[in-house]
Amino acid sequence: MDNRQFRNAMGKFATGVNVIATEVNGEVHGMTANAFMSVSMDPKLVIISVKEDAQMLDRIKESQTFAISVLSEEQQKMSMTFAGQIDNDEPVEFEYLDGKPVLPNSLAQIACDVSSEYVEGDHTLFVGKVTDIQLEDGQPLIFNCGRYHSLENEKANSAS
Repeated sequence: MDNRQFRNAMGKFATGVNVIATEVNGEVHGMTANAFMSVSMDPKLVIISVKEDAQMLDRIKESQTFAISVLSEEQQKMSMTFAGQIDNDEPVEFEYLDGKPVLPNSLAQIACDVSSEYVEGDHTLFVGKVTDIQLEDGQPLIFNCGRYHSLENEKANSAS
């Protein structure tokens, strides 16, 4: 199989969209990601995956912390901004949860301390020990087959 076929196959798995953020020397850094999963309830652990050539890799290694903002369907612009797909003319404002930067109005904000890290292929997996969580109501932003989706749009399309 070639890389395009592998990428297309992985794109068939619908995911939520997250912004991973950390702070180093008073500066907040973020990236859009969908490689995120829960691992354990006791202790509460999650995993994120960061590509080896991503600027975020060294920043998380330095800070030893990160936060996950699970985006709502209204936050597609934030996803595109942190994925480098668009330039946002307005400065992005962050809130803090347990001292870690999170995006306001996200469906879930999850603050973590790095528990361990593993290099696998061209990515590093960071296991994060969850230190705090904040939840909001709303619908998730979904990514599938290279496109953004929302549950409401999918419901309307399937009813037609």
